[in-house]
Amino acid sequence: MQISQILHKIDSGDIALPEFQRGYVWTRDQVRAFFQSLYRGYPIGGFLTWSTKADSANTRGGGPEKDGTVQLLLDGQQRVTTLYGVTQGRSPRFFEGNQAALTGLHFHLETETFEFYAPAKMKDNPLWVDVTALFQGGLGTLLPSITALAGSDGSLVAAYIERLNRITQIKDRNIHIEEVTGKDMTIDVVVEIFNRVNSGGTKLSKGDLALAAICASWPDARPTMNTALKNWSHAGFTFKLDWLLRNVNAVLTGEAQFSKLGDVEVPEFQSGLKQTIESISYLLNALGGRLGLDHGRVLNGRAAFPVMSRLLHHHSGKFPDAMTRDRLFYWFIHSFLWGRHTGATETALNQDLEAVDAGGVNRLIETLRQARGGRLEVRPDDFQGSSMGSRFYPLLYMLSRVHGAQDLGSGVPLKDGMLGKLSSLQVHHIFPKTLLYKYGYSRAEVNAVANFCFLTQDTNLQISAKRPEDYLPEIAQKVPGALESQWIPTDPELWRIDAYRSFLAARRELLAEASNSFLTKLLEGPSPVGLAAPTHATVLRSATAPVPAAATDEDMPGLAQLLKDLRRQGFAEPELDSEVTNLVPGSPVLVATAFWPQGLQEEVGGPVVLVPETTQDEQAALEASDYRVFHSVDALGRYVDNMHADQAA
Repeated sequence: MQISQILHKIDSGDIALPEFQRGYVWTRDQVRAFFQSLYRGYPIGGFLTWSTKADSANTRGGGPEKDGTVQLLLDGQQRVTTLYGVTQGRSPRFFEGNQAALTGLHFHLETETFEFYAPAKMKDNPLWVDVTALFQGGLGTLLPSITALAGSDGSLVAAYIERLNRITQIKDRNIHIEEVTGKDMTIDVVVEIFNRVNSGGTKLSKGDLALAAICASWPDARPTMNTALKNWSHAGFTFKLDWLLRNVNAVLTGEAQFSKLGDVEVPEFQSGLKQTIESISYLLNALGGRLGLDHGRVLNGRAAFPVMSRLLHHHSGKFPDAMTRDRLFYWFIHSFLWGRHTGATETALNQDLEAVDAGGVNRLIETLRQARGGRLEVRPDDFQGSSMGSRFYPLLYMLSRVHGAQDLGSGVPLKDGMLGKLSSLQVHHIFPKTLLYKYGYSRAEVNAVANFCFLTQDTNLQISAKRPEDYLPEIAQKVPGALESQWIPTDPELWRIDAYRSFLAARRELLAEASNSFLTKLLEGPSPVGLAAPTHATVLRSATAPVPAAATDEDMPGLAQLLKDLRRQGFAEPELDSEVTNLVPGSPVLVATAFWPQGLQEEVGGPVVLVPETTQDEQAALEASDYRVFHSVDALGRYVDNMHADQAA
């Protein structure tokens, strides 16, 4: 079938995307390489479709109502979407992804190469031709400019026309389409086929399968969930669709396994989804107001939300009293500090959901205490973790918010949303990084959580890279109480660079004491009176995360430039200084310099970890969990270069 016919069938609804398919993930480099292959006449593979009844087909993005059959695209989504987007000048109705990957493709008449628009290189340069404009307007619109460009050289005019014709004739190219059809092709069978032919990508999860079954009867399920995810994202919280579905599952079934959703009727799911979305917004408001955890960067413990959503379900969607709220948050903090829901997620979730159903928040706390061997307290050594990926970084931020830690420059209590150009919160190294590296301290010591505090941007700029022994005495004199409010040891002997390790030990003692004091207050809770809590209609305000220092070559040589290059090429944004999640049960906690949990390309390939060094146990855990590990920027850069070479081949 010709490509032009395939594109027409997409418009008419004869070819569509099944709901279980994920979004568009190609980078601009892949789009460029794909069109280079088409131009050169290289093989680009065929497509695989599933022919099913149109009246029962569950398609992404909807479309014209049809009788008969519809072909659901199982293999070829990225190629079809690229062809449609570039040639039609718009994305297909089923599109979910980065629109920028499909706009601005240009062709150079001399070098016969494809590149995306770059003003410095292409502006007012007639040798660069807009590919989409060529498909939309045809060759005739370019003939005057081509003739003027070639002058009196007729052979050059002919060469230019031949090259442009070769592009427009891409739509005439025939592509083989293989169909999967038959009454025995159930959704489960088709998904198995999909996973086999998409072995290079991320396989469909249990959540995808559950959602596919739901969408078969209620096509608006996915759009409704995506709208909620988008609203939370605007407020500073980024969640995955699987995560929301697991919350819904917990609310409706009280179980962690997605298979339980198979017994849920559509009206019940619709009601449960609405209730769950309201409960999550309610929880986010409460966490921000009570604990100061007001943006995604400090919201650890996301896997615990299904348990909290289930508890709210038992109380009509809100806390019955302030004591229940505080005790639940006591459990929530301890659950993420000790990694309660990492590894075997469903096992721990089922235990906690059972505890909530049997005895509420008190049973939850007792279950966690037993799992911890009776220990639910923070010790100074627990703050030995390094980087903002440490589980104890959110605890430090929370303490700073709930205790009204003061800005070291102005003495003003720190809070989110401070007004003024230079009043945004920033993460500050009390002992500056450059100074510590100069004196031979390790990266883990430099980025120790106990070396962090929070300041306004103005104060951070004023302090800059000064030695603590130079700027801390001035703060102690000008802003009495500010150092104590941030748990910074006040002994001047500890402010010297040679006493840095002693400084960290002293601050860890202060932080542990403050943590246990606050957690005890949560456990004891206020008197159990009715709670005037936010309503479901409360609109989450957009919070601003404290700005970390930009990735620098001090952390890993060449890191800043590599991340800039990857961003420019359209690769996924990594989590920086992040705890590596979903390792095999019993694995040690590992904080990576950069972590791509969904792969360098979102939803394609396995997770990627960049970390300077690992212990033998850490390396074994990463390999057992199928993580691709790089120990240097150069190694990761070579891997990316090889990806480009494979795509261009």
